[in-house]
Amino acid sequence: MIAAKDIQTDFHQEGYSRLSDTDLEDLEGRNGKSGKGKKGKKTLGDKLKGSEVRGRVNGHHQENNMENLSLFEIVKLGKSATQPVVDDWIESYKTNRDSALLELINFFIHCSGCKGAVSSEMFRHMQNSEIIRKMTEEFDEDSGDYPLAMAGPVWKKFKLSLCEFIAVLVRQCQYSIIYDEYMMDMVISLLTGLSDSQVRAFRHTSTLAAMKLMTALVNVALNLSINLDNTQRQYETERNKSIGKRANERLELLLQKRKELQENQDEIENMMNAIFKGVFIHRYRDVIAEIRVVCIEEIGMWMKMYSEAFLNDSYLKYVGWTMYDKQGEVRLKCLTAVQGLYYSRELNARLELFTSRFKDRIVSMTLDKEYDVAVQAIKLLTLVLQSNDEVLTAEDCESVYHLVYSAHRPVAVAAGEFLYKKLFSHHGPEDEGRPRRGRHCLNANLIRTTVLFFLESELHEHGAYLVDSLWDCASELLKDWESMISLLLDEPYPGEEALTDAQEAALIEIMLCAVRQTCECHPPIGRGPGKRVLTAKEKKTQLDDRTKITEIFAVALPLLLAKYSVDPDKVTNLLQFPQYFDLEIYTTGRLEKHLDALLRQVRDVVEKHTDTDVLEACSMTFHALCNEEFTIYNRVDIVRSQMIDEQIDKFHRLLEDVLQEGEEPDEDDAYQVLSTLKRITLNKYWTFFIVTRVNYKLLNSGLQNGDMSEQIVAHALQCTHYVILWHLARVSEGSASKDDMVLLRRQVRAFCMMCQRYLNSISTVVKEQAFTILCDALLIFSYQIVASGREALEPLVFSPDASLQSELLNFIHDHVFVDQDEDSSTDDEAGKIEALHRRRNLLAAFCKLIIYNVVEMKTGADIFKQYMRYYNDYGDIIKETMSKARQIDQIQCAKTLILSLQQLFNEMLNDLGCNFDRSASAFFGIKELARRFSLTFGLDQIKTREAIAMLHKDGIEFAFKEPSPQGEGGPPLNLAFLDILSEFSSKLLRQDKKTVHLYLERFMTFQMALQRDDCWLPLISYRNSLQTGADDDTLSVISGMSSRSSARSRRSKPPAASKRKLPEEESSCSSSDVSMWVNCEQSGPHTPVMMSSPHIVSTVLRDAKKLRPEQGYMGVYSMSNETPHTPLQPQHQHMDYNSQVTWMMAQKQQQERASLQYGKMRGHIQHTIRRGSGLMEDDEEPIVEDVMMSSEERLDDLNEGMDFDTMDIDLPPSKNRKERSELKPDYFDPASIMDDSVLNVSMF
Repeated sequence: MIAAKDIQTDFHQEGYSRLSDTDLEDLEGRNGKSGKGKKGKKTLGDKLKGSEVRGRVNGHHQENNMENLSLFEIVKLGKSATQPVVDDWIESYKTNRDSALLELINFFIHCSGCKGAVSSEMFRHMQNSEIIRKMTEEFDEDSGDYPLAMAGPVWKKFKLSLCEFIAVLVRQCQYSIIYDEYMMDMVISLLTGLSDSQVRAFRHTSTLAAMKLMTALVNVALNLSINLDNTQRQYETERNKSIGKRANERLELLLQKRKELQENQDEIENMMNAIFKGVFIHRYRDVIAEIRVVCIEEIGMWMKMYSEAFLNDSYLKYVGWTMYDKQGEVRLKCLTAVQGLYYSRELNARLELFTSRFKDRIVSMTLDKEYDVAVQAIKLLTLVLQSNDEVLTAEDCESVYHLVYSAHRPVAVAAGEFLYKKLFSHHGPEDEGRPRRGRHCLNANLIRTTVLFFLESELHEHGAYLVDSLWDCASELLKDWESMISLLLDEPYPGEEALTDAQEAALIEIMLCAVRQTCECHPPIGRGPGKRVLTAKEKKTQLDDRTKITEIFAVALPLLLAKYSVDPDKVTNLLQFPQYFDLEIYTTGRLEKHLDALLRQVRDVVEKHTDTDVLEACSMTFHALCNEEFTIYNRVDIVRSQMIDEQIDKFHRLLEDVLQEGEEPDEDDAYQVLSTLKRITLNKYWTFFIVTRVNYKLLNSGLQNGDMSEQIVAHALQCTHYVILWHLARVSEGSASKDDMVLLRRQVRAFCMMCQRYLNSISTVVKEQAFTILCDALLIFSYQIVASGREALEPLVFSPDASLQSELLNFIHDHVFVDQDEDSSTDDEAGKIEALHRRRNLLAAFCKLIIYNVVEMKTGADIFKQYMRYYNDYGDIIKETMSKARQIDQIQCAKTLILSLQQLFNEMLNDLGCNFDRSASAFFGIKELARRFSLTFGLDQIKTREAIAMLHKDGIEFAFKEPSPQGEGGPPLNLAFLDILSEFSSKLLRQDKKTVHLYLERFMTFQMALQRDDCWLPLISYRNSLQTGADDDTLSVISGMSSRSSARSRRSKPPAASKRKLPEEESSCSSSDVSMWVNCEQSGPHTPVMMSSPHIVSTVLRDAKKLRPEQGYMGVYSMSNETPHTPLQPQHQHMDYNSQVTWMMAQKQQQERASLQYGKMRGHIQHTIRRGSGLMEDDEEPIVEDVMMSSEERLDDLNEGMDFDTMDIDLPPSKNRKERSELKPDYFDPASIMDDSVLNVSMF
């Protein structure tokens, strides 16, 4: 209850007049109240008589030089407190309520962004709808922005100030003014009308104001309800007194006060019903998402503030229906609105029907495409779970459980909290007396539950994600390593179920993930932004936890290794713990004996296991413990050296025995050699010369005899490769001598030759291993090695020769580009996937050589030509290789692409012969590949100009390279390649198309231009592709106008450019050779045979497809008298007599047709200009019909793409809405949310 004495109304600023007490506290009587109940609304003209718009002249604003500012400007500036502003308005309302109300109405109009203002004259003589229509006409449409839609801190603050102003206004007027049947009626009527406007700004602003007004009224109604209950209780207490003690006057006063409070409450309810039915019912499903968000946000506030009146199914249904909204922000607001209701256990009983009706929808929203919505849905389900554990079924919970493995961390954390509340937060009476630590503590049972959940989820590879999801809510449980160790080491008590082998492995993995999360303090890879800067408090906690981990596991780890030494998976995880130790604790905590025990266990593990993961873990353990900064270094180094010496001596003895026998080693000897070699391979601390010499002896024996096990050879290659790399690392440190450099260089070359020889091995495993290692070695010892100031390593650079490159390429062809059916190594699906993975690695290894210029880029042609055939298997690798190659050298990459197409074309000729059908699938496949290559060049023609030009140059030379197999007069052998090359014509600039066309004419004879047989179609189509758009700058003005007219009548075609650049101004080339070629073709003497003639003939105005055969080339190209460029082109003087006569007659006929068409065109244009001069004054350029179209064609073209029902009419922009009295309303289809029959109300 808000009492009058609690409201601060005393303001001491100079010039400020104090409000009367009746304005702030008038419980006994109401100023200006002539009747009870809700009266009929009066028109604005009847209510407002003689009011004038006035400025603000009261003391507070006058002191701040704001007397001339409107109410909107004062709220916008935000320099004044809201309550004094409202108090100023209340005082002015008491003085002249009409002018004050007019100022308030203009305030709402201006808040919408409208530049107009409502005058007193408009109020006297106009209705609500007329005033809103007038404001709509004066609304500025130049920009779609309005205050609530504008960005920036000023407008964000304005929205808050607007909401606060409305709330304070109602709060300050709640005791008298809101009951005068004038102000609230006028404001509600205005906001209701504006909320129904077709202007978004009016609708959005008025809806926000109405909803905030409703929220303020709900607060007033709540206060009235409290006062009414108090009055009723006082009345009952007084009436229950004995007759002698009863005060009848007080009873009458309490009865009258109760009656007045009840009347006020009824009137407030009438106001709220008017706003709810007039605004909310229509706007909660508005087409604008922001308006729907406002409605849902406020109804959630009403249900929390006044649950007695609003928390029922009549209002909850609107929130439930809107959960199906298409916009994520609306769905998010629905969830947050309902969350506040589930926090209170008192309100849960009223939510049972809502929960049962919309529970399935909430569960489905946990998989929402908007992550914020999914997070809030999970949090809402967590609240539902806390309120009533029986509401959610097992299927509902399982749909949330799996989200703990989500890649989006907020979703995973929310799901982890749900999981923790569901499985770990229930404690029975029997748990009270349990110990805090140990096997029988409460956490031990929770740890068992976590392990069972981890196993049942069947995602054992993602333990780190499960730990990260539970970290925020269950970190104390996950850090209880003593209980975890007790479950692993202690014997179970009688009657207690022991952990199974799978449960022990899962517990070790969870324990390792928890230790890693504690020490690294960042989520696993793929979840979250990665490492972040820790605060001082977080760093201290990290150090304390790391010390605790070292103290606990330094003692327990040797025991755990001893117990699980034969299990490779468990040992692999256990051996990773020393990486997170604080090694200083071994000395300060006097734990040296535990360190010795750990080293003994690691040596035993090395002796027992040959698994790669286990041996790598052992190597990493020694690497972590052998830190020269700590005093334990000498102790660990001695053990490590002894172990390495033993392994090398053992390997040397075994290998000598195997090589001296001269026979194929038996299985036992081979196993001993292989296991020892594996142990040596994964340890970098050995003598370089001994290992290298022994391995070379082993590899030479394998090449000579061919009886060595493939596993031994593969590991010997890998071991030698590692030895060389570790030697390179030591040399790179700068402490190596010249002899070391010479020795390493000799070893690198010898090893590469060894790998090259093993590429021809019988064993596939050995070949793949040799290929992979060879590619890595070539990449490492390429010219990249001298980068970053390492010029001293230049003697180590090794470049592959042509034979080695050829062998690598042949290996790719034989072992990578094979079909699945041809790969008979495995039949099961998993094996096929694994084989594909290996082939992808092989291809990627070779492609890296291309990208880093280790091998010549032209070798990539054999890779690129397989792009379409093996697109599903290697398409991403090949595409990325092309992209990187283009970044290195665009021109060379283009030459490589055209080379790949040429290779495919030659292969097709070998298979199908020279008389192949161009509709064959092989030719179509090459053409499709060329189209794909063309798409990879992108849309920036300036950037790729030189590369595309060089591609066309090489393609033309290849097409005319081989003579015709049919003898003189026949098409060249590779002429069909021009059909493939035409796929790249669209990437040429206009001036480059001319240049390429001129270059093409160097290889053509005059007879070639006259041929129309099918075998010459590739040449015809290629020439047409070069002519399309190449001569746009030479078109006449008439044809330009005609093309623009055609473009405007066809919506599917873009309009022609109004301005053109000269070819020389379009772009420039950077490459010297291509630039020289392009510039030479543009400015130098041209080829004599075919030159473009001026386009004065009728064929210019027609599309290429409309050319008649006899008009295809005659008249378009003229003859030249210069010397031919190539011997394939006969000179013009040697043209036979019949051809000359035919050419001359065709030229004469074309000139006659051109003159006739020109005359018709000129007359038609003059008639059109005279007829449409009025329209042409407003157009940028004249619109002229194409005189070459027939009447039927002209009608078809005008009707093409025209939809007469939705025809767009371009009108001059108007500055008001007078011309647009009939505006289309903003409709919102409620079908996706609810049926209209539910509400039985119209939207407007």
